[in-house]
Amino acid sequence: MREDIQAYNNVLELIGDTPLVKLNRIVEDFPGNFYAKIESFNPGHSTKDRIALYIIEEAERQGILKPGDTIIETTSGNTGFSLAMVSVIKGYECILAVSSKSSKDKIAMLKNMGAKVYVCPAHVSADDPRSYYQVARRLHEEIKGSVYINQYFNQLNIDAHYNSTGPEIWNQTNGKITHLVACCGTGGTISGTAKYLKEQNNDIRILGIDAYGSVLKKYHETREFDDKEIYPYRIEGLGKNLIPTATDFDVIDQFEKVSDEDSAHTARELVRKEGLFLGYTSGAAVQGIKQFAALGEFTEDSNIVVILPDHGSRYMSKVFSDDWMMEQGFSDSNHELEDIKVQFVK
Repeated sequence: MREDIQAYNNVLELIGDTPLVKLNRIVEDFPGNFYAKIESFNPGHSTKDRIALYIIEEAERQGILKPGDTIIETTSGNTGFSLAMVSVIKGYECILAVSSKSSKDKIAMLKNMGAKVYVCPAHVSADDPRSYYQVARRLHEEIKGSVYINQYFNQLNIDAHYNSTGPEIWNQTNGKITHLVACCGTGGTISGTAKYLKEQNNDIRILGIDAYGSVLKKYHETREFDDKEIYPYRIEGLGKNLIPTATDFDVIDQFEKVSDEDSAHTARELVRKEGLFLGYTSGAAVQGIKQFAALGEFTEDSNIVVILPDHGSRYMSKVFSDDWMMEQGFSDSNHELEDIKVQFVK
């Protein structure tokens, strides 16, 4: 690269160092200072860029991943996009087992990024041969020269955020953060970030967001897996029907569950009140803030950082579709869809 031209060598150099943005209107009724870590500023538009690059480069360093190999992963969409993006730059084949719960937008993005996509039924047990966990595992066994990322059970998922997201938040807040709020799916984001922050100041409260229909909150409280907690829900990339080893439950202080409906409306509220066009899981994270605030978690002196992991463009056929919202029954006396009309000038 010419020294007099300011340019990055490729999009991978843009991963990380995402901005911290103050939230205002959406939290105006709550005590404390609220800041959003906007992960959609990553080139792949989600926090999953961090683990995709970190895990792949670590596999390269260890000689596990070699030129011409195939990367295989289980994903609700965002990790898959990040892995496909890294694969394009580094020259690997990419095969993804995706949950049928993933939006059409996500699946279309994965295909256009050059990945081979297997869409698997969402509402089957983790050990069902049709589940995206088992499909990815089978493909890895069948394809010679393949590497299975296995983000749910990969310590490097935690390490990626320990080495990047945690230090970034600590430095951006000058060490004044009092609370971290983050969604928990694989658990890598909240666990790695929390581990770093707790090492700097053990008094920082780590607040996890789980989904109704997921087992994580109860497991955190009892250390028992209760399959009676499991039932279908719509939020993508949040909660689980198994216990990922990439979740370090010891660094999380408290969990709060959020509903599909509340999270969807809060994602739309983020756009209207903060100008932040973010995804379903980001809506869930801010909904979690509302519920923790109602529980009296925050004071006027609190400095709360919430990780908003995804971008709204991947949910145009879901959360940002009035038709989809009405099909789900997400319009009632408490949540009226705004009647914003489109006028065509003839």
